[in-house]
Amino acid sequence: MMQESAARVASAVADSVQYHGRKASRRGSEQRRQAILDAAMRIIVRDGVRAVRHRAVAAEAQVPLSATTYYFKDIDDLLTDTFAQFVERSAAYKAGFWDRTQGLLLEQVGKLDGSVESRRQLAEEIARLAVEYVHDQLQNRRSEMVAESAFQQEALLNPRLHEMARAHRKILQQGVIHFFHVLGSQHPEQDARVLTGIIGRMEYQGLLEGPEHLDREEMMSILRRYMHLVLGL
Repeated sequence: MMQESAARVASAVADSVQYHGRKASRRGSEQRRQAILDAAMRIIVRDGVRAVRHRAVAAEAQVPLSATTYYFKDIDDLLTDTFAQFVERSAAYKAGFWDRTQGLLLEQVGKLDGSVESRRQLAEEIARLAVEYVHDQLQNRRSEMVAESAFQQEALLNPRLHEMARAHRKILQQGVIHFFHVLGSQHPEQDARVLTGIIGRMEYQGLLEGPEHLDREEMMSILRRYMHLVLGL
């Protein structure tokens, strides 16, 4: 099943996350460590990765400076663990996303009856769902999208993040690959990469310009055209 495969990948990614900083030994110390990681992520979203410094994070988390250096010996450890936590939480969210989305996609595929018109309707509905997904992400999960963009950029520079970045990207792709399998695509992996690439580009444009400036009709036209190519229309 589409949802099970995507969720399995997400669970595997979450389970594979490794933290490098000092582990907390008591409940109170774990809460403090958590506050430090959350503060670092807020700074990344607001001011960028380069703004993450022990003193800035301590002030944001409202903890003593000594607490940040106790749990994280250097900024590299702090950034790595901040992004590790992001990947862990993002994996859980995306597993839930596929759980909610599976039925919608399979319902649309189930309407295919071999006619050209049914394929056109499917292309239209998939394009609509994709546009709604992008718009929802920009409206309700902008901070997470900025964090993801920062994570991807930092992964280019930090070898410790390379594998996490690849695994994180695979979660979304896996669900789309299974959708194209169900659809009968001869090249589901390639089709999935193209579709997620188109969506990723739209998300980035929305982050730059704001969701209110997105041209939904143009987005629909692009996605509709791609689905027409996939469905042989």
